[in-house]
Amino acid sequence: MQDTKPHAAILASPGVGHLVPVIELGKRLVTHHGFHVTIFVITADSSSSAETQLLSSQNPNVLDIISLPRVDISGLLDRAASIVTKIIVMMRESLPGLRSTILSMEYRPTVLIVDLFGTEALDIADEFEMSKYVFIASNAWFLAITIYVPTLDEREEDDHVDGQKPLKIPGCEPVRFNDTLDAYLDRSDQLYGEYIRIGREICTADGVLLNTWEDLEPKTVKALRDPNLLGRVTRVPVYPIGPLAREIGPAVSNNPVLNWLDVQPTESVIYVSFGSGGTLSAEQTIELAHGLELSRQRFIWVVRPPLDNDASGSFFNAGNVADGMSSFLPDGFMGRTKNLGLIVPMWAPQVEILAHPSVGGFLSHCGWNSTLESIIHGVPMIAWPLYAEQKMNATMLAEELGLAVRSAELANGVVGREEIKKMVRRIMKDKEGYMIRKRMKETKDKALEALSKGGSSDESLSRVVEDCVIGLQAAGNRAK
Repeated sequence: MQDTKPHAAILASPGVGHLVPVIELGKRLVTHHGFHVTIFVITADSSSSAETQLLSSQNPNVLDIISLPRVDISGLLDRAASIVTKIIVMMRESLPGLRSTILSMEYRPTVLIVDLFGTEALDIADEFEMSKYVFIASNAWFLAITIYVPTLDEREEDDHVDGQKPLKIPGCEPVRFNDTLDAYLDRSDQLYGEYIRIGREICTADGVLLNTWEDLEPKTVKALRDPNLLGRVTRVPVYPIGPLAREIGPAVSNNPVLNWLDVQPTESVIYVSFGSGGTLSAEQTIELAHGLELSRQRFIWVVRPPLDNDASGSFFNAGNVADGMSSFLPDGFMGRTKNLGLIVPMWAPQVEILAHPSVGGFLSHCGWNSTLESIIHGVPMIAWPLYAEQKMNATMLAEELGLAVRSAELANGVVGREEIKKMVRRIMKDKEGYMIRKRMKETKDKALEALSKGGSSDESLSRVVEDCVIGLQAAGNRAK
């Protein structure tokens, strides 16, 4: 007999940054809405230990996690293909494994939720008569550009890409050329075609879930729903259900990072991390080290070996042990700053750090997971975007929401040590930092209110659940 519980299957792209919001969505469907949730995971041969740890730490009584068979894409791509192109091809090659796994399940899912890179799997939902949703683990502005670019005519694209004019999106803030996604800059590249396809496929779902909330992006969310604005492109319901972010784990005894924070003054430490995949060049790593030292501010810095010309070079390797840091940090840096800061190789417990009362600032790559974690814990930011939609996120944070400072030098290559010193002191010592901290804490309160029972995000997800339950009942009637 078919299980009477709604059963959601969620397909996650590889990489810890993609897994985190999918897992949080799954947990919320189980604990708040009585779903059974199966998460299908696609892992790479070089999956990081952080990803492995994240998956192994999940309660099997809450989430059913199934790893799909590994796929070999080595002969399908050029060696120089971007990390995003590799992820998209991995997702495509995993579709037969997803189909056969669903086919073999005793209780098949009644709804399929895919993330940005899994939209080709929506056809499988049709095969099995499942409801189908796309979960955009980023914000509404990112969704807006993703679905709007496929509708542009050649002249509009030329004005934006060749003429470097801002891209006007109906009802939304325009996207400056310097902030636009790299995928849209070369129309001859495979990635451009993939993004255009994804933008079109998103709008074939039954609805789109967004990891944002109504109060954070009211103008953009309204435009996505308005048939006279961007809603004429969306054509399906949009559900802001965020912020869905990693929660603080069980208390860890004798963690050296948290132990160090315990003896620092309140809001005195700036946390420096570039996410699960971000890497800096050798020159930028040296300048960042000097800038932190010159600031005379306490710091925790998650350090990875530098890599020139690949800002996402650690995407599948975060969490591995890095040796020989002294070979790429300035001579004597670790000795001179041993009483000022803490160097952490490769990975740190970020949520626990941001939640600690000693932390007063976050120098971040502005990945959306990190942004939400910073907001939820009320920590003001220095915006230092590296790749993907991070430049758009940084602009929103610094210019629209007033939750971060950002340097103009980022657009010109290497950010110098003096500029880094100034940014750190702006956020940690100056009046500007005090005002940003105040706004950040106000935003935190609104974010938690949206998630609380009866809040806008809670109600939004409840509407999705109602539609899924109706679909389950209809499927049961058809089976009789």
